[in-house]
Order: sequence, then C-alpha cells, then structure tokens
Amino acid sequence: MARSLRMPNVRLKVPRLPRTDEPYEDIFEEMSLQEHLEELRSRVVKTCLSIGVAFIAAIFLTRPLLKFIRDKAQADQGIDILSPTDPITVFMKVALYIAIGFALPIIIWQLVGFLAPGLTRREKRYLFMSLPFVSLLFVAGAAFGSLLAAPRAFKFLSGFMSDIFQWSPNGMEIISFYITLMIGMGIAFELPIVMLLLSTLNIVSWRRMVKFRKYAAMLILVAGAIITPTPDPFNMLFVSAPIFVLYEVGIIVSRIFGK
Repeated sequence: MARSLRMPNVRLKVPRLPRTDEPYEDIFEEMSLQEHLEELRSRVVKTCLSIGVAFIAAIFLTRPLLKFIRDKAQADQGIDILSPTDPITVFMKVALYIAIGFALPIIIWQLVGFLAPGLTRREKRYLFMSLPFVSLLFVAGAAFGSLLAAPRAFKFLSGFMSDIFQWSPNGMEIISFYITLMIGMGIAFELPIVMLLLSTLNIVSWRRMVKFRKYAAMLILVAGAIITPTPDPFNMLFVSAPIFVLYEVGIIVSRIFGK
C-alpha cells in the first residue's frame, strides 16, 4: 500500500525593503531656551566677525567706488558736504555697505542655520535649494540698480530745468539714493522665487498668476515709479521692464516646478 508524503508546513519570510515613496516624518530639533540663546549669540558673533574682516578689505575699495558714484551722479565739481565730519561719515558708511555686501553669504548662512532646527525636512529642502538663486537674483538686481538704473536717474535729474537750478548734490543724499535703488532692485529681482514659493505651498497656482498678469503689470509700474523717484516715464519703464520679464519667468518656473 502506497503512502502519501506530507510536505512540512514551512512559511518563509521575505524581508521587506523600505519604501522610498513613504513621506518623511517631520522632525523638530528640541532646544531649551538657554541653548537657543547660546546658539543666537554664537551666530551673531560669527556674523559680526565676518563683517569686520570684510570691512578691512572694503576700505581699499571705498575710494574708487565714491569716484564712480561721483561720475555717475554728474557731480564733476565734487559732491557737496554740509558738515565738517561728512567726508569721514560718507566714507565709513560706504565701506560698511561694501562689507555687508561681501559678508552677505555668511550672514544668510548664519540666519538659515539658526532657523533650520525649527523647520520641517520639506521646508529645509526648499530653503536650501532656493539659497543660491536668492543670492544670485539679489546681486543681479543690485548690479542693475547701480550700473544702469541709478546713472539714468542721475542723468535725468541733473538736467531737469538746468537753466534754473544748479546741480550740486549732497553726499549723504547721493549715497542714500544709490543704496535705496540698489536694495529696491535687489528685492524686486526676487519675484520669481516668491512666485515659486507661493505655487509650491499651494497658495497661488500658476494659472491664477496668468490671470493676474494685467494687474501685476500695473503693480510693477507703480513699484518702478517708487523705486525710481523721477517724473521721467522712460526711467520708470526702464526699471519696470525687467521686473515684468521676471514675472513671466516666475510663471514658467511655477508651472514646471510648482503645483
């Protein structure tokens, strides 16, 4: 009589590979108040040291930059001063601005390093990916303001009713005008980054940005008039045109990388 063979009931376990599409858990680094204060103090000290080192190098660049500003300001006879201490004040102020510009990458890095522990992994990824573009766009905007927009504005202002008014700009006012225009254009050039951030966070879609285009053009013209305080419409359009181009770039980038 034949016997039937029974196979042993063996269950094999296959190890499960981790899924790569699972969302990462948001992890916050917990720090006490004392640790936060120590971290803040350390980063403030590093920031001040970086500005101090950059200030030493900026001293050697201040005189050529002042000559450049004097020439662009149409002040062939020199820049007027109102106080005996104005020359040293203007010199040190310009040197400080140059030092801050040189130390800006370190300043941004220290700020990001202080804020990063309170961000989620997703927020950190977006933040670190945008840092190079934020710096490049700001530098491009500041360069546009100082090399192109400011000289055109000075040329118009110095020739406005020149048969009645004598163009004799004050040093502090010239520096303030230049710095305001540079910072204003630097911030305006960040428009594509802001638009991409709004699209990525699902606050404003790229389709809505397209529908908002005509209103954006009006706002950009108003911003151009504010940034360039001249009644000349050509200077306003000269400043507004690249900002509107950046708005279109922001729509394209938001459509590709946003939601």
